[in-house]
Amino acid sequence: MPGLVIRDATADDLEAIFSIYDGEVLHGTSTFDTTPRSPSQRLEWLEEHVGPRRPVIVAVRDGAVVGWASLSAWSDRCAYARAAEDSVYVATGARGAGVGRALLQELIRRARAAGLSVLLARVVEGNPGSLRLHESVGFGTIGVMHRVGEKFGRILDVSLLELHLDSASPGRTAPTRRGRP
Repeated sequence: MPGLVIRDATADDLEAIFSIYDGEVLHGTSTFDTTPRSPSQRLEWLEEHVGPRRPVIVAVRDGAVVGWASLSAWSDRCAYARAAEDSVYVATGARGAGVGRALLQELIRRARAAGLSVLLARVVEGNPGSLRLHESVGFGTIGVMHRVGEKFGRILDVSLLELHLDSASPGRTAPTRRGRP
């Protein structure tokens, strides 16, 4: 994308990252968090995302953070070390312009380089943009967790999606780059 820079997040980006995220915390269902994090909790979160298997990246356009993404441990149990969960959030005014796709493609590239084998995503019902985004890079739905969340008085289902990064894995694998970053 012309004019879009994707780079590692720093502590200086936390206010912009959580400005985007807190919009969903307070007004959306893309996260099941219900209370914004304090400045110290934000810094702790960033410090937990260290190393090539747990990056936090930002998309910057004209000097402003317009989206962010991260990989997190799927589980703290050692046998799950080959899997990670992605998170992708885009500022309201930048949605639909390819920012989310650029961030997710960069996460996939980094996950492969770090030796991860499977990426997982949880997408709440009523978020067709996130489903389309994940499907566009090869994720497939493997199930629905029914009635697992409640936010704003609504009982919500969550789709579970997977993307296999290693060629030895059955199921879906991420497509190779074709002309677009």
